Amino acid sequence: MSQSPFQKFTNKKKNSAVKEAFRQEKKKAKKERAAYFDKVKEEKYQARMAAKNPALAAKRNDEKAKAVSKEKVTINKDGKLAAKSTKGNPPTGIMPLNKYLAHCGVCSRRDAVTIIAEGNVKVNGTIAKEPGYKVLDTDEVIYNGKKLFVTKNLQYILLNKPKDYITTTDDPQGRKTVLQLIKSATEERVYPIGRLDRNTSGVLLLTNDGDLTQKLSHPSFEIKKVYEVKLDKLLTKNDFEKILTGLVLEDGPVLVDSLAYADSKDKSIIGIEIHSGRNRIVRRIFEHLGYDVKGLDRVMYAGLTKKNVERGKWRYLSEKEIRLLKYMNASKVKEKK
Repeated sequence: MSQSPFQKFTNKKKNSAVKEAFRQEKKKAKKERAAYFDKVKEEKYQARMAAKNPALAAKRNDEKAKAVSKEKVTINKDGKLAAKSTKGNPPTGIMPLNKYLAHCGVCSRRDAVTIIAEGNVKVNGTIAKEPGYKVLDTDEVIYNGKKLFVTKNLQYILLNKPKDYITTTDDPQGRKTVLQLIKSATEERVYPIGRLDRNTSGVLLLTNDGDLTQKLSHPSFEIKKVYEVKLDKLLTKNDFEKILTGLVLEDGPVLVDSLAYADSKDKSIIGIEIHSGRNRIVRRIFEHLGYDVKGLDRVMYAGLTKKNVERGKWRYLSEKEIRLLKYMNASKVKEKK
């Protein structure tokens, strides 16, 4: 025989390789489909802008043409134009204005919508009130009198927040803010993801990564938080069961993921796990049942703990922790879609 009788089996592709090839093809098709609809959406947006302000539309078309003409062009061996590589470049180019502000480290995308709507952002000297306004590389974006640039140096800082510090970037009343505790950590403008009350302590994440902030703040990702609660009196078994079953507060029903007595000898200290991001939700759960929360400490947020971080101190996240945050609960969101 000219070949081994088993060769046709040994040359056969593994099932895992076939599946991976199928996944890549599917991923490519989805990407092409998304690009097509983005193009259609952009064309409709530009048409609306042209109808409202023909002069501005003509100016932006000129800017696009100039930007294209400045691109470096290379020639392949067959004489055809080669596509320009964008690998490693910051995410500028055409992007919505609110996303641009997030990439510049100003705030999250959600907060950027409010900032833009209030008329606090100028593009090329004109106030822009459309969060979906497409920003070009050639555009000059001004916020609070300063020109913005896309942040290249992303920072991720975990703080063990003490009491009497407010979770905001600045305070007109002159109160102490969490940024004062991490001023030696970075020169980049970072901001907290979510908020902790002034009298709530524990894990707080600060970053200038707008995409991660948007993800961790969005309810669909169901980011879990674990708190230790100190009550003014013992939590009764009846109230314990009510919380587990689910309560209806003034802004709707609320369910907890887990509830336990943190100390078997002291039933006024409770551990609670929850993924709701509603304002003061943990305090309101116990206040609804007639308890006064004497102390509230967040011991875990999105899988991050305050282990080995003293109160009022901070540390940088590891590369592994950053990767886990970026891909956290992504499968759940896909299932919902």
